[in-house]
Amino acid sequence: MFTAKWLNPSALLTDLYELTMSQVYVEREMLAPATFSLFVRKLPSNRSFLLAAGLWPLLEALHELRFNEEDLAYLESLKIFKPTFLDYLKNFRFTGEVWALPEGTVFFENEPVVEITAPLPEAQIVETLVINLINIETAIATKAALCVLAARGRPCVDFGARRTQGLEASLHAARASYIAGFSATSNVLAGKLFGIPVTGTMAHSYIESFDREEEAFRAFAENFPENAVFLVDTYDTLEGARRAARVALKLKERGLLVRGVRLDSGDVIELSRKVRRILDEAGLSEVKIFVSGGLDEKKIAEIVSSGAPVDAFGVGTKMGVSADAPYLDLAYKLVEYDGRPRMKLSEGKITYPGRKQVFRRYDAAGLFYEDELGLREENLPGKTLLTCFMREGRLLEGTPPISDIRQRAAEEINRLPVDIREGRRTPAPRTSEALLRLHRETVERLRERL
Repeated sequence: MFTAKWLNPSALLTDLYELTMSQVYVEREMLAPATFSLFVRKLPSNRSFLLAAGLWPLLEALHELRFNEEDLAYLESLKIFKPTFLDYLKNFRFTGEVWALPEGTVFFENEPVVEITAPLPEAQIVETLVINLINIETAIATKAALCVLAARGRPCVDFGARRTQGLEASLHAARASYIAGFSATSNVLAGKLFGIPVTGTMAHSYIESFDREEEAFRAFAENFPENAVFLVDTYDTLEGARRAARVALKLKERGLLVRGVRLDSGDVIELSRKVRRILDEAGLSEVKIFVSGGLDEKKIAEIVSSGAPVDAFGVGTKMGVSADAPYLDLAYKLVEYDGRPRMKLSEGKITYPGRKQVFRRYDAAGLFYEDELGLREENLPGKTLLTCFMREGRLLEGTPPISDIRQRAAEEINRLPVDIREGRRTPAPRTSEALLRLHRETVERLRERL
């Protein structure tokens, strides 16, 4: 079980208006239970599904959320908050209930990812935290899942730490990509925190620091005889491959096997074919070819479909920032307060009121068929997706092994029909009659009162 302390979950990690609104709630004793629903209004144009991630970091953060003395002193210094509200924050704890999609669950637009029910100020204050954590890990997990699908069984490794937008983001990216099916990460701290396998060998600077390329390979192999992967494109890729082969052959005579060579630039499709020929002619068919450098699912798919002899991929920047879809259209909306349904009526941003459930149905072959969005108390056909993870501020179970979450993600993606996996169809959930009726009734009631 990892701890959320790596997140530094100060309750000040919120937008100011969450606190100003909450002061009004406290002053007017508006402390009744409120339910907020987090959902994606519309999927990015280049996504046919999303993969839920970030829940357990969120749950751990909610469990630990506090305003410490320094936080309260800072808020007092702003001279906009009343002493009674600061006293309320002094004893702040999240005491609410959290229903959510288990991490590794595939979902679609307008389906709740998380629903939080708590006293209104509590549910309001945590909004920024909820959106931020679910946004970053879900966006990256989905991008990583597309890379895994494109690789068609070849391993993908997370190389994104150096260009993610923040050190903490690199940890989320490593975690989310592993959930989505990546085999390892180069991020050592992520390996420690989450139990993810770590991998990595050398950079071009390492090669350049030696007078001779072959000497660089030999020195590395002597230090890491069980984990030698040689970067061969620092000077001349094909000559580098020949030098790597000579070192590999000498090691092979001692019973040691070089794991692979890495290509990080150039026309990797053509170069990989030539490098493979060099290795095979040297009797090194067991040495793998690893490719990195500007990869995403499109480039990986191009390499795989070409038949290039590439065995694994190092995926960095474009996955670590989800370059083509760096954010999700997430909305955290009040859907019930004090036992009454609530909703927004703004044009283009109408929300469904009430606490909800998603009912998933499969066809005879066990593949995803459709989702139906309904009210939580409904008993509709299909598998219910949202699960209660926290009640009265207490976690109902311990953090699961990341391997279990990863397995769920693989099973979920495998149950998608090919046209969804390949982005040719983007499903939208049906809406139950009961939810449509509640929606109509709530609209009428709100319009009568306005």
